[in-house]
Amino acid sequence: MSIHIEAKTGEIADFVLLPGDPLRAKHIAENLLEKAVCYNNVRGMLGFTGYYQGRRVSIQGTGMGLPSHLIYVHELINDYGVKTLIRVGTCGGILDSVKVRELVIAVSASTDSAIVSKQFKGMTFAPTASFNLLQKAIKKAGEKGMNFKAGNILSSDLFYHDPVDPDAYEIWRRYGTLAVEMESAGLYMLASRYGVEALSLLTVSDHLLTGEHVPPLERQENFTNMTELALNIAL
Repeated sequence: MSIHIEAKTGEIADFVLLPGDPLRAKHIAENLLEKAVCYNNVRGMLGFTGYYQGRRVSIQGTGMGLPSHLIYVHELINDYGVKTLIRVGTCGGILDSVKVRELVIAVSASTDSAIVSKQFKGMTFAPTASFNLLQKAIKKAGEKGMNFKAGNILSSDLFYHDPVDPDAYEIWRRYGTLAVEMESAGLYMLASRYGVEALSLLTVSDHLLTGEHVPPLERQENFTNMTELALNIAL
């Protein structure tokens, strides 16, 4: 048992999916796993362990933003011995070429967060995905005929920006950043620190240029292709 996860030793698999929304964790467990058991309900941040095609996997909600995400990733690695972590989340498209409901595979995650720079005493660290997981994801996505983009994303501390800023993401757009979310840079940083594998798979749920967005229930329940891709990596 850790501070924020009430699972006993052995109740969490070495391969964990990380949706931000705990209700998405519940939906995945109930619809894609067999023999799923809930191991965590502390603060309503649900976690489940079950089987996918015979492979034991866990799914842990992490909440929104780097601080919340880092707490769960740290405890999963250090208190439960997790070796592979795949974020299955949503993002906002910031390039014209990135479309709503499209899959984004985060090769690297830039950030405007002071959390990462503080760890490196003001220097710049480039949080990057596991090459092994990245290769597998791109290969399997291609085999499934999935439409996806792979590249750099932005993990931002802010969801709502100061209204006087007409386009908070213009500089990121000029450098080819595909999308914005709030967690992946922290995941990649901790995975590098502790020598485990990590990857972020993201579905574009809204677009900052067009104003398009998908309804909350669809974000919670209907991004199955991304989740199945992550689970197939476990196999």
